[in-house]
Amino acid sequence: MSGTSLDGLDVAYCEIDDRRFRLLAAETYAYSKDWIRVLSTLEHATAYEYALMNVKLGHYLGQMVNRFRQEHPGPCDAVASHGHTIFHQPQLMLTTQIGDGDAIAAETGLPVVFNFRNLDVAMGGQGAPLVPIGDRLLFGQYDACLNLGGFSNISYEEPSGSRVAFDVCPCNMALNHLSRMEGLAFDKNGQLARSGTVDKALLAKMNALDYYRRPMPKSLGKEWFVSNFLPLLSSGTYDARTLLRTTVEHIAEQITWAIKGHSISTMLVTGGGAKNKFLLARLQAMIPGCRITVPADDIIDYKEAIIFALLGYLRLQKQNNCLGSVTGARHDNCGGDIAGLSYLN
Repeated sequence: MSGTSLDGLDVAYCEIDDRRFRLLAAETYAYSKDWIRVLSTLEHATAYEYALMNVKLGHYLGQMVNRFRQEHPGPCDAVASHGHTIFHQPQLMLTTQIGDGDAIAAETGLPVVFNFRNLDVAMGGQGAPLVPIGDRLLFGQYDACLNLGGFSNISYEEPSGSRVAFDVCPCNMALNHLSRMEGLAFDKNGQLARSGTVDKALLAKMNALDYYRRPMPKSLGKEWFVSNFLPLLSSGTYDARTLLRTTVEHIAEQITWAIKGHSISTMLVTGGGAKNKFLLARLQAMIPGCRITVPADDIIDYKEAIIFALLGYLRLQKQNNCLGSVTGARHDNCGGDIAGLSYLN
């Protein structure tokens, strides 16, 4: 799993069944400065550079799987790879995650499930979020599952039995960007934000963004962040701590509004933002009637990677792994290409 916040490559070694999982081992491998530069600017590259990086990243991912397996030996049936999102414009039926599956298969000698989003987008869906089917099957004891990653996203069951999920707002993509202004990779525990003050005018501009008034299904991508949110962060002479504090307030308010009016009394919170104690404190203050559960670090850090293992398993079992009620696709579907078919048992 490689997320938009570029924290690193998450690798999880899982035993998967339809409604059960066991996390056997997991690691996060930080990206080099060169990879961070490439992945953060590739949308502006030439077609040749894009194609080349797709293959190069695939070989790199395969090599990292091999390294992981040397560190954590054991039998392996398949690799499920999310890849790294470069373009996500479902209104144009376009989504691309680089990291060539054939290159991963060639490096590892294992079958590889990849390109999980493309079929759903081709069927008129958002291709995102994909995690909610895992929320339903593996974490169904909670009323809602909130992920605080590059973007925050949430999923919950409607009284009708349909799963609802959508991207709520920017999260770590914005907070990490602002932390780098202070020479830090991220704002540990939200300490910098805690020391700042909310700029009410800026907060109002954030909350007025058109995306928040759009109906579901909906999803966010880096292009939206760069075009709509980033200009607000550079629209005045704000210092980094004011920007961080205001952005934390914005995130907490948007999540609160996202669950308002729904019967949500328990919520599981994962993703890197779950370790931001100040953000969680602001969120809990706004939703006092909801019990927020932050699980053990391995689930915080690797829930998405675990669920992509589930998605790969479901694809190999020819079972639906994407919910049309979530993405807006014509119906549930079984997405993902399979590379290295000759390696399948």
